[in-house]
Amino acid sequence: MWLKFTLLLLLGINFPQIARAQAPQSTLPASIGITGDTTDVSVPTVNAYVLGGGSTDVKEAFQWMIERAKGGDVVIIRASGSTGYNDFIYGLGGVNSVETLLINSRELALHPSTATRIRQAELLFIAGGDQGNYVKFWQDTPVEDAINYLIHVKKAPVGGTSAGCAVLGGVSFAALNDGINSAEALANPFDAKMTLLKGGFMDVPVLKNIITDTHYSNRSRHGRHLAFLARMKIDGIKRPKGIGVDEKTSVCIDEKGIARVFGSQAAYFLVANSRKPETCEEGKRLTWHRKMRAVSIVKIAATSEGVGKFDLNSWKPLTMATSGYWFAENGILVEN
Repeated sequence: MWLKFTLLLLLGINFPQIARAQAPQSTLPASIGITGDTTDVSVPTVNAYVLGGGSTDVKEAFQWMIERAKGGDVVIIRASGSTGYNDFIYGLGGVNSVETLLINSRELALHPSTATRIRQAELLFIAGGDQGNYVKFWQDTPVEDAINYLIHVKKAPVGGTSAGCAVLGGVSFAALNDGINSAEALANPFDAKMTLLKGGFMDVPVLKNIITDTHYSNRSRHGRHLAFLARMKIDGIKRPKGIGVDEKTSVCIDEKGIARVFGSQAAYFLVANSRKPETCEEGKRLTWHRKMRAVSIVKIAATSEGVGKFDLNSWKPLTMATSGYWFAENGILVEN
């Protein structure tokens, strides 16, 4: 009997239980793998947005999104990396499938099947990587249109982490000339690395005039975030705002504009003073003092239950929070 079984294996005959264990494959050029049912489904969805701070993903944030697209298909988009999210998200339960699209060229972004697959998603998540590539590969393509279709027409939950979070803001740090740290940004807010993208990409209404930043406290990005807001102020945005998210933390924004902070560190909500910086010019150190109240900040601690809440409409915390002000003096960030 064992000899017969071995012979069948050598002949390439697959048994039913072995076939079921194999992951289904997609024929889409951009697809690098799918977990779950390959049959497209359509279920009701509820608008929601997730801003992930990078590093270890927050399981509770994904579960929060799944509740708004329960039983639907999840699509992950990225310009580098692999299918790590597939099994992780599918293992949380409640979804029909999880598919990863590697859109690492404009050719793939322009391929009709790529945008079609994104439009079929009930939940879209943008992985981390290099947001400069997301702008270069996806902007002004059917991929951009498909994402905005999910946001405005289908009203499906959309989220992103790290670089994927950066491109969700109404204003975003595009990193087209590499990244920039706080010291560099404060020393020269018009540094060539300070490539800010103002509109014309992903259009999330609740994040209008808001610039996000990630890996926040872990990489000391408070100073560069202040510089981003200073540039936005100089560029004519009357009331620029920012949301900074620490690693292992996610800000989950519901359809009413109420944010909950899940995870293990914290999120920061910034709003600029009504008056412009005293000195914000090319080649000069940033001074934005305004009686030590250049930017108002609210810090909300993250929890696994998402207890901390913030209202993006009134720009006020709804639960216990820490508040204060940040300002810049001759290129130095001061927290008050």
